[in-house]
Amino acid sequence: MTTLLARLVTIFTFLFSGQVFAENGYEEMVNSIFGQFNGVYAQFLFWPVPVLGLPLILFVMVSGGIYFTFRYGFLNLTMYRHAIDVVKGHYDHPDHEGDITHFQALTSALSATVGLGNIAGVAVAISVGGPGAVFWLWIVAFFGMCMKFSSCTFAQLYRVKDSKGGMLGGPMVYLNEGLKERGHPKLGKFLGGFFAVMTIMASFGGGNLFQANQTYEIIKMQFPGANALVVGITLAFLAGIVLLGGIKRIGAVTSKLVPIMCAFYVVSCLAIIFSNYEMVPDMITQIFVQAFSPLAAFGGFLAVMIQGVRRASFSNEAGLGSAAIAHSAAKTDEPVREGLVAMIGPTIDTHLVCTMTALAILITGANLDPQFTNSDGLVGVKMTALAFSSLGSWMPYALTVAIAVFAYSTVISWSYYGERATEYLFGDKLGGNAIRLYKFAYVFIIILGPLLSVENVVEFADLMLLSMAFPNILGMMYMSKVVKEKADDYIVRFKSGQMKKYIS
Repeated sequence: MTTLLARLVTIFTFLFSGQVFAENGYEEMVNSIFGQFNGVYAQFLFWPVPVLGLPLILFVMVSGGIYFTFRYGFLNLTMYRHAIDVVKGHYDHPDHEGDITHFQALTSALSATVGLGNIAGVAVAISVGGPGAVFWLWIVAFFGMCMKFSSCTFAQLYRVKDSKGGMLGGPMVYLNEGLKERGHPKLGKFLGGFFAVMTIMASFGGGNLFQANQTYEIIKMQFPGANALVVGITLAFLAGIVLLGGIKRIGAVTSKLVPIMCAFYVVSCLAIIFSNYEMVPDMITQIFVQAFSPLAAFGGFLAVMIQGVRRASFSNEAGLGSAAIAHSAAKTDEPVREGLVAMIGPTIDTHLVCTMTALAILITGANLDPQFTNSDGLVGVKMTALAFSSLGSWMPYALTVAIAVFAYSTVISWSYYGERATEYLFGDKLGGNAIRLYKFAYVFIIILGPLLSVENVVEFADLMLLSMAFPNILGMMYMSKVVKEKADDYIVRFKSGQMKKYIS
């Protein structure tokens, strides 16, 4: 422990003495510190459950998805059309308490999930499990919809006002308050605090450092002379402008940015598909046949799920509770209504965007190229770029733009998650400067991202992200009766015609 602390002190000395740019020594030290932690912590997180062989974290996430889907009576099917109407604004009312609209809450949450996991992660999944992996991604997303419904309904039920009058919600709040109501205040405080700490750490790593680093890598692929520092400072400046405005500014930006970038990316993928339309029937057949073959079902299913957790091919983050932080700020007087909006996320993120990526890769045969012999995330980006190049040499450049926009939207949305977690932990402590310090650190790390190549830091970020699922899923299972009763009441009132539309 003494040695570890000494190394941390040395790192901060490097940072503030300008030696951060001496990459070799700095990267070695960072890799050493995080490598030691990752080696120990990963053994717990990925401990194989006896008989099933599934890593512990996957067992919790899969069990949670199945449990909530049956617990809430397949709301992801029966109430989906109503959820679309809510997103369209049919039930919006300006006097409802909250900071942003239903649509802005959805796009803010999507902007944190639609990103490199859809572009690189899907390619990795296919390289590990073959075409059959796509089927299992669909299944995981389907069951994940009710987990998102649950967490975002809880977030609305237990949201509170922060020290500045804004909305504060998410797993850290509802775990604390919900368990306190049930006579477990100490457990609630511990789980809420644990979740908040993991959220902050995940925001620095997966939501920030990884995005900035991979943005530079894809730019460098097309423009070898790109300067890492210039890319980092540019991304930090653009993110900083939005960060200063809080969730209202983030919601305003993402409500315009997310639909545009999703439309651009999907249209590009569809162009690839339509230009190779004669291959589509055989490709669809491969997805379903190989999904149930012994090779795909085990070598693919389990391997894809493991890789999905480690490399973010679980692109929709269902069960982690991160989206609930954004959805807690939505204007509504019906918590269940916002939960229904949230469950649309996996449909857009996985069933739409990830599927388009998969189809583009499979019909062009990019996954069969001999250069892709491992499952590294950057290889996934290259595989997708190869698929895009089938339409012309200029298409990889278009993909570079899409990736940069995806990464940018992820960076600004994850800053909000980390900010809310910081507010929960510190509030008015530190002279009210906690959030200001967090934002400063966040922007600084954006600049560092393109300068460093620290695999262990990225792995650390993945571990922190996945750690959010433990307290969230287990806590929601214990408290699910609350949401079940609210959902049943909402459905009765909706079907009886009691729901009033404010906008037709």
